[in-house]
This record gives sequence, structure tokens and C-alpha cells, in this order.
Amino acid sequence: MVRSPSRRAMLAALMLVTTTLVACGSGDAASGDAGGDGGSVSLGSPDVSFPDDFGAIQTALERADGTVLVADPLGGALYAIDMSAGTREQIGQEGQGPEEYRQPDAVWRLPGDSTLLVDLGNGRMVSLGPDLEFGPTGPLSAGDPRSGLTIAIPEAVDGNGDVYARSMGGGMGGERPDSGAVLRIARGTLEVDTVAMFKLPEVTITESGSGDNRNVSMSLIPLSAQDAWGVAQDGSIVLARSGDYHVEWISIDGSVTVGSSVPYESVAIGMDEKREWARSQAETGGGISIQVMMDNGALTTSFGRGGGGRDEDADLDQYTWPEAKPPFYGTRILIDPQDRAWVRRHVDAGEPSTYDVFNRDGARVATYTLPFRSRVVSFGPSGVYVASLDDFDLNYLHRYAMPM
Repeated sequence: MVRSPSRRAMLAALMLVTTTLVACGSGDAASGDAGGDGGSVSLGSPDVSFPDDFGAIQTALERADGTVLVADPLGGALYAIDMSAGTREQIGQEGQGPEEYRQPDAVWRLPGDSTLLVDLGNGRMVSLGPDLEFGPTGPLSAGDPRSGLTIAIPEAVDGNGDVYARSMGGGMGGERPDSGAVLRIARGTLEVDTVAMFKLPEVTITESGSGDNRNVSMSLIPLSAQDAWGVAQDGSIVLARSGDYHVEWISIDGSVTVGSSVPYESVAIGMDEKREWARSQAETGGGISIQVMMDNGALTTSFGRGGGGRDEDADLDQYTWPEAKPPFYGTRILIDPQDRAWVRRHVDAGEPSTYDVFNRDGARVATYTLPFRSRVVSFGPSGVYVASLDDFDLNYLHRYAMPM
């Protein structure tokens, strides 16, 4: 057991860094050759853009009545948005009560037009009914960090309402493994099944103190290769493998379909790429921090997002850098209504945001682009939802036509 003389010690701190992109396109919606042979097609201009800004956007959820839910962790609010009218209404308020939240971070679809709200500040998941009334809650963590801690921050939710999250490595004090697990977690009971394994990004580990007063922190090595994954509505898992860039699907019955390797041009990491990475850390509001504390035998876990981005003029040579970017981002893979997986590719600094699209056979069938610093955050019946950033790193939400 790790304890300080006051019996309070930080047992672990992990920063999860995600990235974002910007959308303010021009031209018509994507049509014609979808770029399945390696060429790319622009998604064109958005059908509608919401006029007001957000501090951060992780997900956007289009509901049955056409309104869109967005949780803004930096703004501290959950909004119901009318994209066409350009209006928004705050749902709930900040606090710790039954209809309150402290840092609403993401929203996910549940069966029956219900919603799962991730409330980082209160360390819980909250179910909202069709009328957006607040309902049952569940914790975002379970277990003991000394032997194994389950962090249930959703990275996907399937059609049954099961939550999918990534493993956080071994217990306190152990070596970090090279591979992580995709966990299927039953809400409420937190019963956990491992449904896939994936390559983790490389990290640097920093330790301070000794004996009963030891702090351990981990941070990602910028632009290190890692696998990406996502979940379809039927619970199938899609993985993009970074070794030779191919996509594979794991069906709900456990059968695996492996696609062919995808050719790509390696992007060398120069100062422009380093500066772009530094600025990109602000695009989703910073990483998620997870702190596990022990106080007189009582274990508490706290979560938060923030800290903003890194100064793009800072000493970037202080980091360990790979020679080249990996083929794709390690962020979650989104599945569109045609059951296709969208994998965001790495490109040269300043180039348009690029997505390779794969079918259930693991074959690349299209490549689509969005303007620089734009990223797809969700799909809905009305189209593709895209978050963009302006020069002040403020997030804006757009809706594009769904390419066929």
C-alpha cells in the first residue's frame, strides 16, 4: 500500500490526450468517386452551422425530435440545441444534486431515446429519460488501484446500452503493459468483459518521493503509434491496427474479419508537426486527469478535463518524438448509419482533416476530407456532425450531408 505520512497519497495520475479538427468547408456535398482507391473527396460545405461557440465538444447526440445534445465540460453545461433555429437551452445545472452535474463531458445514446451523460466532476454516469429528466446514476470507477482499477469512462455505447471503455493498465506499482483491453461494462453492476485487445501508445513514467510517500504519473509520448477502436450498434468491435494499417472487425460471436493492408505515405515529424501537435491539445479541452486518493483506508477517485493546450512556442524538444507520424490517430473510431468505420488519418501539418472509411469486410471504400482542424464527432439521422475550432480555439458545431 502506498501512503504518505498524512495517509493521503496520489496513487496514480493519467492524462488521456485527444485531438480535434476544424470545419468551415466550401463547395458542394461529397459526390462521385468516394476515393476508395486512395484518392479523397471533400465533404463540401455544412448544411447548417450553429452560431454560438462551446469550450469543448466530445460528442453530439441527435435525438428523435431533431434536437441535438452537447455536453460542454469547459463551459460546465449540458445543452439541447436546435441547429436550424440557432438556439440552445441548458438542461440541468451545476452542482452535486440529483439534477445537477459538475463537469458534463459527453452524451451517448441509450435505448428508448434516452441518454447517458458522463459527469466527470461528480465521477458518475447519469441516465436521462426521453423528456431529459435525470434518472439513475452509476460510478465511473470500481475496484482497487493496487490490484486493478476499472475506469468506466465511456468511449462507446452499443444499442443495448452497454458501455465500452479501455483498460488503464495494471495495478499500482506494476509495469505498464504494451497492450490494453477493450472492456464491455454493464451499467449499474459494472460487470466487465474483455472483448478485444489493442496496442497502447507509448508513455513516459515519472516517479517522485519514495517509500510511503511516492507519486507516479504517466503521460503519452506525442504522436506515438497506437491502435484505434470503435463499437457498432450490435456490439461488434472495429480495430485499426497501426503495425501495417489494416482494419479488422470482431463480431459479437467472436469471429474476426481482417481487411487488407492500406498503403499510406509516412509523414516525417518536423517542427511544424510538433507545433501543430502542441496546439491540438486544446481542441477537446485538454486531457482527462484521473486521481486516486487514499485517506485513512478510504479510497476516492476523482476525474476532470481541462488544462488547455500546450504553448506552441514552448520547448518542444523536451519531449521524446518518433521519427514519423503513425498512419492514423488513436482516437475512437466512429461508425456511420451505413455501418462503415471512419478512421482519421495523420497528414502533413496544415493539410485537410482526412478520414478513411471501411466496410464490414475491412476494405477501404472511401476517403473524405474536411477543412484543417475539423473532426467528426457523431452521426445522426440528419447527417454528419463536425466540431471545428477558430483561431481562439473555440469549438463550433456543424452538420454535413451524409455521403453515400
